[in-house]
Amino acid sequence: MADEFDVLIVGAGPVGASLGCALGDTGLRVGILEATPWGGAIQPSYDDRPLALSQGTRRILDGLGLWSGVAAEATPIQHIHVSERGRFGVTRIAAKEQGVDALGYVLSARSLGAALRERLEALPSVPRICPARAIHISREENALTVTYSLGDGQDSCRTKLLVAADGGQSSVRELLGIGVRKRPYGQMALAANVSPSRSHGHVAYERFSPDGPLALLPMVDNHCGMVWTMEESQAKAYAAMPEDEFLQRLGQQFGSRLGAFWQVGKRVVYPLALLRAERQICERAAILGNAAHTLHPVAGQGFNLGLRDVAALAEVLVDGLAHGGDPGSVELLETYAAWRYKDQSQTSFFTDSLIRVFCNDLPLLSPLRGLALLGMDLAGPLKDRLAHQAMGLTGKLPRLARGLAL
Repeated sequence: MADEFDVLIVGAGPVGASLGCALGDTGLRVGILEATPWGGAIQPSYDDRPLALSQGTRRILDGLGLWSGVAAEATPIQHIHVSERGRFGVTRIAAKEQGVDALGYVLSARSLGAALRERLEALPSVPRICPARAIHISREENALTVTYSLGDGQDSCRTKLLVAADGGQSSVRELLGIGVRKRPYGQMALAANVSPSRSHGHVAYERFSPDGPLALLPMVDNHCGMVWTMEESQAKAYAAMPEDEFLQRLGQQFGSRLGAFWQVGKRVVYPLALLRAERQICERAAILGNAAHTLHPVAGQGFNLGLRDVAALAEVLVDGLAHGGDPGSVELLETYAAWRYKDQSQTSFFTDSLIRVFCNDLPLLSPLRGLALLGMDLAGPLKDRLAHQAMGLTGKLPRLARGLAL
């Protein structure tokens, strides 16, 4: 029945849609409830901002049947270059040194969104309810009933497991009574595609300054995906600045490695905060993606972490189904939460620590940062550990992240 699900996913952004793709052929009855019209340009998760995809993420997307649809638009990262403006230290990581073809890939969120929609449309077993918003959740003995607005009216459905993947401002998380620990960074990220006069050479740059980090990621046709973090009023001013003036400011901040910047696409700003749900599971519900943990975009770890959560939850549900388990059972949800705790904590700590250390103007820290970058570049084992963290290849990996079938 269309109003009876084993798993109901609220949110069809990259994380929610990926879970729908993962579970679509498993025999579970899966539905997706989304607040925006299907395929509409207003889906905020599928704009032009660049996504840095780790090696582990590429494997997951391949296992979901998505990689072949985006591979032509995904630019491999063969080198990572980390530096601080005005300081001598630098850390360089090369794919060849790590024994891989690429350290990761860069793809626009729009391209990934198109592939996810195409894949879901090929799964008739995953009905989509949209545009609809969850407005009430009630508990029954073996299910949750979700009431949602649809057009001018309301409807409802029952599900054994409810997955909230509706972003950092998750309404489902609030309806479930789950609080968050949130610490605003007092910064905004300015994202756009820019064109340098020199070849990017498949190098991903992370350049720190007292104002915040500037990332330039290699993309197709020698474009670079830019994510520039700065104070809120400055970010808004830069977003509205005339193109020539903006490109001049960008060149001053980044330096001359890529020559002059001659073109910039649409500029988008969004606020930054460290957020973590106080619980990621509760009775017959799980919280996923930005609804569970929102990270600073430095090092590009947010979506990769969310997709590892998707792969782990899908694996737990599929293994449970094979043994006749209830997808919303306490045992399955606790297994998932315990598995993902360490990776989530370490990744959150890693990104937050980078901001605390490199965006701190204490005089004593400045020379130490340069020495740390230089030491990292010279210390093989330490650099290898950093590379594996960036590639999403540490800890207990889900089958999909190891290149295996779900």
